[in-house]
Amino acid sequence: MISPVVAAALCMKPRSMVTINQASKVDALKQGSHKFALMRSLAMRFRGILRSGESSKLDIWIDDTISSGLAPMVRFARVLHRDIGAVRNAIELPWSNGQAEGQINRLKTIKRAMYGRAGPELLRARMLPLDQNRHHTK
Repeated sequence: MISPVVAAALCMKPRSMVTINQASKVDALKQGSHKFALMRSLAMRFRGILRSGESSKLDIWIDDTISSGLAPMVRFARVLHRDIGAVRNAIELPWSNGQAEGQINRLKTIKRAMYGRAGPELLRARMLPLDQNRHHTK
């Protein structure tokens, strides 16, 4: 029996990145479920579009995904379509705000965990990396 979490992870991994055991699970899932096979095909195509840096196939992918009838994929494709300009830029341009977004997320998580417990100095101590060679002054 394969859990939904494992099936979802295997759906997104390309063949070159799975173990032999995982590949046999992917094959079993594809044979047992047309929906899994279709979802994996759409996911791999989308991954290819992202990796290639060419957004020319994006419109066809969105149309195919919406016509697939797979509710989660349809929702995802519609969200992409709503902000197609930003999606194209994300695919074609080398810049990303992922690092900044990750740090903001980290800061918010720490702030939530510390809510009402301490002031800015403790927050600063928790946010700054532990580097023995670096000395922070006030």
